[in-house]
Amino acid sequence: MRFLHTADWHIGKKLHGYDLLEEQRDAYEQIKAIAQAEQVDAVVIAGDLYDRALPSESAVTTLDDMLVDLNRKQKFPLLAISGNHDSAVRLGYGQEWFASTDFYLRTSFGDSLKPIVMGNTQFFLLPYFEPIAARQYFQDDSIRTVNEAMVRLVAAMQALFDPAKKHVLIAHFFAAGSQHSDSETQVQVGGLNAVPVDLLAPFDYVALGHLHRKEALQNEPKIKYSGSPLKFSTSEAEDTKGVWIVDTDTDPVTVTFKPLKPLHDLVVLTDSFDNLMDFDHDYPVTPDDFVAIDLTDTTPISNVMQRLKTRFPKVVELQRVNQLEVSQATLDVKQVQQDPLTLMTEFFEQATQHKLTAQQVKWAQSTLQAALKEDDA
Repeated sequence: MRFLHTADWHIGKKLHGYDLLEEQRDAYEQIKAIAQAEQVDAVVIAGDLYDRALPSESAVTTLDDMLVDLNRKQKFPLLAISGNHDSAVRLGYGQEWFASTDFYLRTSFGDSLKPIVMGNTQFFLLPYFEPIAARQYFQDDSIRTVNEAMVRLVAAMQALFDPAKKHVLIAHFFAAGSQHSDSETQVQVGGLNAVPVDLLAPFDYVALGHLHRKEALQNEPKIKYSGSPLKFSTSEAEDTKGVWIVDTDTDPVTVTFKPLKPLHDLVVLTDSFDNLMDFDHDYPVTPDDFVAIDLTDTTPISNVMQRLKTRFPKVVELQRVNQLEVSQATLDVKQVQQDPLTLMTEFFEQATQHKLTAQQVKWAQSTLQAALKEDDA
């Protein structure tokens, strides 16, 4: 059995207001090409197919086109679950007849105990859930956390294991020991972030979704996050996105990473405003790339975002990396009695570590004169 493991497509997501559907369609085409080249027996999507519970019409159309293409046109069996960004009810509508084309979609807790058998492998499909779902299913009010629910659930799954087959869990949660990136929704209600990897030991492979970096879980050769197909935050700018190809014919299972190339990259540039605005200064970006800028200047810059966008049209984030530490000086009587322009000049130099420009001095003088005229009136 060979399958492709992906997750966290987040169809319909925007990056600081920029629509990503074009980039998501391109990533899908690459995933499909990998599935074809690797001749996989199935494609696993471990949750968060949509970016929100009420996706836009364009997002629904886009995901529908992808799933129809993979399953009905390319004839790949699909195994998918709902994530915390999906509406389980809406996503799961119609799943009863999807199985007729080998599209196995699971959105309810109880369905995780109905394994899907393909080749030499049993797949257990566990969608995102909250502790109340486990309490109701097991009729046990003592279950208060996902950790406690997983203890009961894994034991129940083990009771269904066919010893002649390999066992794969597809799930969407935060596994203990993994690390977040900035683009993930932090779900921390009722112990939802506490699934120890030790609980997952009975499985030959665990295909996880929820965290957007494949490196989120270290030193776990058979428990993997696929990560998202696209970079959704600047904390992922240096990441290589991709999918896992999993072979269950070997013991232990063999896992191989296949990278994806971004249609439009997300790049972080760290430099001064003057360098950034120098068109002769070369940067590794295209006009269609998304750019986050770490500005090294300490002086005020008027209309900085608008001016930067004339060079980098898709600036998605701007921050200053050299924050000044200003300590409040103690003034003596003589200093306090100085004229306002002198006080303002000294304060400006203390706060910015730069002298006023000639133009700034003129502005300060005219403003002071106007204020004095108002006082005289």
